[in-house]
This record gives sequence, C-alpha cells and structure tokens, in this order.
Amino acid sequence: MSRLTRWMDRVLYPRHATNWDDQLFREIIATHIRPDSTVLDLGAGAGIVPQMNFRGLASRVCGVDPDPRVAENQYLDEAKVGLGDAIPYPDDTFDVVFADNVLEHLEHPDQVFREVARVLKPGGIFLTKTPNRNHYVPLISRCTPHWFHQWVNKLRGRESEDTFPTFYRANTARDTRGWTSKSNLESERIRLFEGRPEYLRTMALPYLAGWLYERAVNLIPGLSGFRVIIVSELRKPRTQSLELPLKRARAA
Repeated sequence: MSRLTRWMDRVLYPRHATNWDDQLFREIIATHIRPDSTVLDLGAGAGIVPQMNFRGLASRVCGVDPDPRVAENQYLDEAKVGLGDAIPYPDDTFDVVFADNVLEHLEHPDQVFREVARVLKPGGIFLTKTPNRNHYVPLISRCTPHWFHQWVNKLRGRESEDTFPTFYRANTARDTRGWTSKSNLESERIRLFEGRPEYLRTMALPYLAGWLYERAVNLIPGLSGFRVIIVSELRKPRTQSLELPLKRARAA
C-alpha cells in the first residue's frame, strides 16, 4: 500500500477499522451470545480472523471446516474436520451457528441450510456474512480464474491456501430467502452494508472509484441492493414445522 492510499484512508475513512466487515459481523453475533450459549463457527478455518474469537463469551465454541488446519484454530474449544452439508454434530446442539464469508463457497446451499437447521436448537439462530453477488467484487470474481483471486488476496496480505473456489449460489437477499424457505428456518432480518473498498486500496485511482461507488450505494436508496456485504439472521422456529415433513411425504 502506498503513502497516498494510506493518506486516503485517513481522509476518506478516518473511523474505519481494518477488516471493518468482520468487526461489524462480530458485533452482530455478540448480541446473540449468552454465557450459557453453545456456538458453532461453520467454516472456522485455521483461525485467521481474530474478530471471530468468541471463547470466553459463550459456554462452548465449536468449529467445523474441511481444512485440517481447523485443528490449529485457537479460537475454538472443539474443532472437527467436516463439511457443511454433513455437520458432525447431533440434532438440536447449538444456540448460535455463524458463517463468516462461507456462503459464497457452497456448491449445494440447500443441503447446508438444512444441516444448520438440524443442529440448531429450537429458537436458535443462524448468522451469515457473505459478499453480495450484485456487487462489483463478486462480478469480477465470477469472470476471472482462481489464480487471479489468489494473486489479489496476496496483495491484500492473505496466503494462497486461504483463498478458496467460489460458486455464489447463496449470495443475494433473494437467494438467502429462497434457501431459507426450503429449510426449517425463518428469515428474521437481512441487511446490506457498504464500507471502505478493501479490494481497491492497493492503488489510488481504483480506491477513488471505490469511494465514489460506496458513496452512491449508501446515499441513494434505489442502489442499496448493490452494497457489498449481506448479513442475514435466520431463526429456527421454537416449534417444529410440519410443512417440510409433509412435503417429503407427498414427494414419496
């Protein structure tokens, strides 16, 4: 990062923390965690995001990830290697499940949403943060090869092994509502946010373009659907819905 872009940080975003989106998501998650909560970090990885450390705030924090490095994640009380479409925990285990930048990597979101609903306790909540497919960053991502994503993230200080393939099949508010309706979850709140243009901060001119975009989508209501981050709060009903079993029975 050049001296000019650091100066732009101070002038354009004096109150923005590094990784502002993870800090925002942390604050939202924390409002749902109690000292007696059992929490699952779905897609916990190796623990490279300190904002996702909730040890000490909850009774128990577990993590699941297909990457064996999840065993090194110091933010977890218990780590298991596994996939989101076959979460290795019993039914009705967790009060809170959260997924930070995970939905964009799901090839079969329907299976993952159903699995989350299964492991949540009645009344439990599934919290997600993911890029909005209608934003310019995912649009560019979908048109470029994986090696390009690794290169861009390396410029931002992220190692290549922490950059994973993307599918963007659950990455609009409409997508989220659709997958939610097909699982035993209810959409409680879905919000979109735009902040400092993190991917454009390597050079001054792209940074300026990103700042103009940020101002537009935050100030013009009709453009709010093009903000970068989608944060969803999805609730498992306290009473079991009969609709899904009935649908399965009809299909049989």
